[in-house]
This record gives sequence, C-alpha cells and structure tokens, in this order.
Amino acid sequence: MTWLRNAFPGTVYATRLLLAVAAATLALPGSARGQDDLAGVRANVQDWWETAANVAPGNWGIAIADERGNMIWSVAPNEPLVPASTVKLFTTGFARSVLGGDATRPTRIVGSGWIAPETGTWVGSWALELNGDVTLGRGSATGPSLHDLARQLRASGVRRLTGPLVLRSVSGEANATWPEVWASRHRGRTFAPLVGPVTLNENVVSFTVKPGSASGRRVILTNTAPDGISSLVRITATTYNGRRNRLRFSAQPDGTFLISGTLGTRAGTRTFRTPSTRPEKVVRAVWGNALAQAGIEWQEKGFTAPASDAPMAVLAEVTSPSLDSVASEVNRRSLNIGAELLLQWAAGRGPDAPRALTDHVHAVAGADAPVHLVDGSGLSNQDRVAPSTFVQYLARFPLTQGGRNFSQLLPANGSGTLKRLRMGLPELGVVRAKTGTLNDVATVVGYLGRPDGVLLVSLMYNGKRTSAARQQQWALFRTLGADGVAIPSLSDTLATDDVQLGGETSR
Repeated sequence: MTWLRNAFPGTVYATRLLLAVAAATLALPGSARGQDDLAGVRANVQDWWETAANVAPGNWGIAIADERGNMIWSVAPNEPLVPASTVKLFTTGFARSVLGGDATRPTRIVGSGWIAPETGTWVGSWALELNGDVTLGRGSATGPSLHDLARQLRASGVRRLTGPLVLRSVSGEANATWPEVWASRHRGRTFAPLVGPVTLNENVVSFTVKPGSASGRRVILTNTAPDGISSLVRITATTYNGRRNRLRFSAQPDGTFLISGTLGTRAGTRTFRTPSTRPEKVVRAVWGNALAQAGIEWQEKGFTAPASDAPMAVLAEVTSPSLDSVASEVNRRSLNIGAELLLQWAAGRGPDAPRALTDHVHAVAGADAPVHLVDGSGLSNQDRVAPSTFVQYLARFPLTQGGRNFSQLLPANGSGTLKRLRMGLPELGVVRAKTGTLNDVATVVGYLGRPDGVLLVSLMYNGKRTSAARQQQWALFRTLGADGVAIPSLSDTLATDDVQLGGETSR
C-alpha cells in the first residue's frame, strides 16, 4: 500500500472505524485500578489545580482519565479550546489508519522515450514527479535526495538530458501553497513554509557566509541547504576590519536571495535561514547541481524534447522512510509542514481533507465528541477540541488496527518538544505526549505511565500566561509520574483480562 492511495469516503470510513472501536471497547474487561490509587491521583491533581489556576489565570480545560477513558478528574472537559500542535496527534492517527505504518512516499523521474546508444542522450519527454515527501533533500538528515535520482539515471546509461524541467505530481498540480487557515502573522516564518507536492528540504533554505580574506573583499558563501542552491544567492556584502556583523538578508520577488551589508574580519560565520518563496526554483537549482555531480549534461534551453502521447515510465525512483518514522519525527519536532503533508497523503488536497480528519476523530472518540479541525498541524487558531475528546481518542485509538503501539509515535519525556520534561521522572518513556504552543495557547496531551496504571492526560490552556501554564503542566506530570514506569504498548495491555498498566511558533 502506498501513500498515494485515497482515503475512504468520509461517511463509509467513519462508520467502519466507529464499529471497530465500539466492538473493541465492549470487549474490554473492567479496570484494575484500585480506589485508593484513584483517590491519590485526585488529591494530587486537586492540590496542583489550586496553584495552577492562581498563577496562570485564563481558560483551562482538563481531563484526566484511566486507560479506558473513564474520567478521574476534570475541569470543563467538554469545552472546546484551541489545541495548537496537539492536532498532530490526530493527524498521525488518521494517516496511519488510512495508509498503514509501513507506507512510503515516492519521488520519481518519469519519461517516454529511449536512450541514444551513441551519445547516451535521452530522446523523448521526461519530468520530475514530486509527491510531497517531507524528507526529500535534507542533506545529512534521514531521507532521499535528488542526487540519488541523478545517480540512478547515470547508472541506467543516461549521459545527456535536453529540454526544460517539467514538474508533475500524481495528486494534481505540482505546486506548494500557503494554507489560508493559518494566521497571516506566520508568513515568512520557518515553522510555516509553503505546503504541497513541491517540497524540498522542508521548503526552507539556509545560507552560511564568512568574512573575506581581507578588508574590502567580498563576503564568502561557505554552505547552503539544500546543497546546490548557491546560484540563487547574490552577495554584495563586503568585509571590514572589526568584529561586528552588519549583514542584511532579503528574499527577492524572483525567488533569489540577496546578502548585503558588511561583516567584520573577526566576526566569524553567519547563517541565514528562511522559507522558500519559490520552491520550484530551488528544485531546479538542486536538480541541475545533482545532474552535474552525477556526470549528466543538461541543456535546458535551445532544445525541445519530442512530443509523445505514450505513457510515462519510471526511469528512476527514491522513496521516503516509513510513515511511522516520518510521523515520529513530525511529533518529536512538531513539524507543521510534515503534519500538513501527512494529511494530504491520507485525504488528498483541498477543503475535504480537514473534514475527513474531523470525521476520523468522531469515529474514534464518539460521534458527539466536541472537535472542529481546519488543518492538520494545529497552526490555525480556528481549530477547536475539547479535553474529553483527546482522552477518549487516546483510550480508543490503540484498539484499532491503525492504532497499534500508537503511544510510541509520540515524543518521550526528555526528548523533542518534551526536552524540558527531564527532571523529576525516573526513566525515559514514563510520558509519551504531544505539546501545543501558540501565543495564547499551551497544551499537553498524552500518556503517563504509573505502577498502578496508565493515565490519559489532557491539559489545555488558552490565555495570556502561557509560560506559567506550561510550567504548571510540567509540574503535574512530574508529580503524578514521580514513581512512574515506561509506558507499554497499550494495544497489547488493553487486550488482556488482567490489566496491569505499568510494569508566535506551533510546537
């Protein structure tokens, strides 16, 4: 199964999943958690709440439940609030349900024609097929590259390409756009790049420069990401005797970049990082560089490839890491473009995709669960989810085929967006959770392992004291998890009769 498969039609898909969840839930035995344990949890949460409500006034929504979703303690559990990046938890589950955790995403060179034996020239039409692989072209990071494709072409006997680069995608127009539901204030920020099939290096570019060899010399470009885009940067900046950095960096309307100003001889290196405004130009530059490094001549102008109505064959292909690997990174780094692409891979592009995601949540958490989603990343302030919806999803989704080992796709305490949740917990994996952060949002949703059982925790805060709220959220996790244990696979645990559950960015 590939990531190019379409999602089930919303109603049919939701009905099937709802029936599966209902059947699994009815088969569950009663909870093994003792009343004394529950009383201890309630007392700890009540003490915490008295402090949290005081130091971080605002709109709180809290739901703490046992592993089956039975509520233990709550505040306004059914009140929909802005969830921020905790939406990625749903997106991960949806994509996994539709596509499977082992699915991969292809990037291809396709063509119709033949290789001239005398010259190695490709005679015919050809195109680069981009399908929104968020891992494509990331240098040292995990993922394939256009250089891999170029080397495959060379190995097949191609020595020369003619004609302009044509971009295509199996999911429609080969482009990348900025989601309209994202607040305009996010434009130009690296955490909110253009999203679509044309994706390379997460549609972010960076340039590193250093002082020239002497005063008056041009500043030197030392590194770019992705590799091969030096032709897109123009440097007018000069070097002077000193330590100060007076460089200016600007994106130009034509998709190129300008570095001007001055840089001191003793100022060291400087790196500029920004979203690409013209991803197709970045792709073209990198593809030209990849062909040159592979030893393939590309004459883009002055030649026109012969027209052909024959079906395009795959001339070279690379694939992404597995969906589970991508989803784990999306949650660990809270990668907005990655979450949006996961949604597009599972449900296609356009307004129906968020509706399909909402239907998925209703199918798992309940038809009446308060939830309204307009994107897959949570970067939109229009998203709304109630704390009770999260805990019901956390309880029921691991019982579905797509939810097996779901908790392991979320960051563990001390890593990723939970890196500040290090101290106060006895081991890695006591907490598996997703955070959400916007200017007026601080949320944490996930699993907390204890010797007496796994707690499902949804802490949602909308207000002006987000920093204070976050500190209080960490404090509760540390309190409840002080003697915690690593979370097991809930899919396996909940299938047994004797449940012993222990043993302004969007992040």
